[in-house]
Amino acid sequence: MNRSVAADDQTRIQRTLARLRDATDLPLTFGGAVNSGMQLQLTQFVGAITGALRGAVLDPGRGLGGKVVTLRRPQLVNDYVGSPGISHDYDHIIKAESLRGLVAVPVVVRRSMRGVLYGAVRSASPLGDRVIQSVVETARELEQDLAVRDELERRLQWLTEQTPQPKGAAAEPAGSGREQVREAYAELRILAKDTDDPALRERIEAVCDKLSTAGLGTRRDKGAGVARPEPTLSARELDVLACVALGWTNPQVAVDLGITVETVKSYLRSATRKLHARSRLEAVVAARRRGLLP
Repeated sequence: MNRSVAADDQTRIQRTLARLRDATDLPLTFGGAVNSGMQLQLTQFVGAITGALRGAVLDPGRGLGGKVVTLRRPQLVNDYVGSPGISHDYDHIIKAESLRGLVAVPVVVRRSMRGVLYGAVRSASPLGDRVIQSVVETARELEQDLAVRDELERRLQWLTEQTPQPKGAAAEPAGSGREQVREAYAELRILAKDTDDPALRERIEAVCDKLSTAGLGTRRDKGAGVARPEPTLSARELDVLACVALGWTNPQVAVDLGITVETVKSYLRSATRKLHARSRLEAVVAARRRGLLP
């Protein structure tokens, strides 16, 4: 895992822990990411701590968190220090924080261990089923969030590699490669709506803009005539056109963008009008000539 991805995992874990604490009223939620050596480092905390937990590195199979990393299953103890089911390498840390009951849940994305989320109490009262279920469901939501982010990162990297660098009149990819770029471009725009990360969304938009204008000099109309002002399409109009360019039907576009068929038609009519086109095919061709689509 590269540094930027690891840092982003930590940020997302922190936000997730804050939501979990608000939903359960647990006095402490915490967790961290798992490194390439399958060690779990506790770095994210929501709630009061003495500091004993902060930065602790748990080896695979050791303690509650290490056991979760090894088994890839949620684990629960209602009396950590007295539990016979775990090793007690980290009892001194748990005692320093006066913790009793803990539930730990793995965060696994595409078979890769990414982190562990904890919920903890300092009282002798056992953790209830509702709280345990909340921790499990929150971990699953984080897994989905990370999976979407990973897919966006993968497609961003691929599109960046496919985009010609601006050295004179760059040629666009040919044949099936061009179609793959167009498919990835459309799918990337669809995935972008599922991220709540402004920085990532900005990167997506920058790559899409760069890709759509690659080879523009070879596609722009060169005929004489009165120049028309370049049309400005909204992000959603571009989303719809990018899907239409792949031959998708309006119902297919509606499902992938999470909007109604009538809304798809409305965006398509608006884009077609702005591009001075008479059909959806003409709109796609016009958008490509103007560098609005790859």
